[in-house]
Amino acid sequence: MYSKEEVSKQKQAFWTAFGRYMKPVLSADGEIISWSNYKTGIPGIFFKLDADNRQAVVTILITQSNPQLHTTFYELFRTQQKMLEAALGEHDWEWEQDITADNGSTVSRISRQIDGVSVLRTEDWPVLISFFKERMIALDEYWSTAKYAFEALL
Repeated sequence: MYSKEEVSKQKQAFWTAFGRYMKPVLSADGEIISWSNYKTGIPGIFFKLDADNRQAVVTILITQSNPQLHTTFYELFRTQQKMLEAALGEHDWEWEQDITADNGSTVSRISRQIDGVSVLRTEDWPVLISFFKERMIALDEYWSTAKYAFEALL
C-alpha cells in the first residue's frame, strides 16, 4: 500500500517522464506544445489525460457554463464524429452528454480508457505512454482542422 505522498510522487514522476518523452513531438501544425496540458484554445473544451492505480483515460471534456453553447459544442462533436473517429482510428469511445461532475457542475465527455494498468507500477508506464501518445497525437490532428468550426460559435 502506498501513502498519499508516495502516490503523488509516483504520479508526478510519470507525468514528468511522459512530458520528456513527448517533448520532441510537434503538433499537427508544427508547433511545440504541452501534450499533458493540451490547450484547445476554446473556453470550456479540454483534452484531458488521467491515470490512477486501476486505469488510464483520455477525455474530451466539455465544461462550458453557458448551457446553450455547451449543448452546441457537444452536438458539433457528434456531427464531426466520423472525422474524429477517422483521426483516432477507433470507434469505441464513450459519449456522455450532460452528466454531473464531482463538483456538481454539468459536463459532457467523450472518453476512451484502458483498465488493468497502474501509474504506480513503472512496468506499466510504456503501455500508459503509448496509450496517451497515440490518442493525443490523433486528437491534435483532428483538432487542427475541427477547431475552426468551434471558434465560429464563439
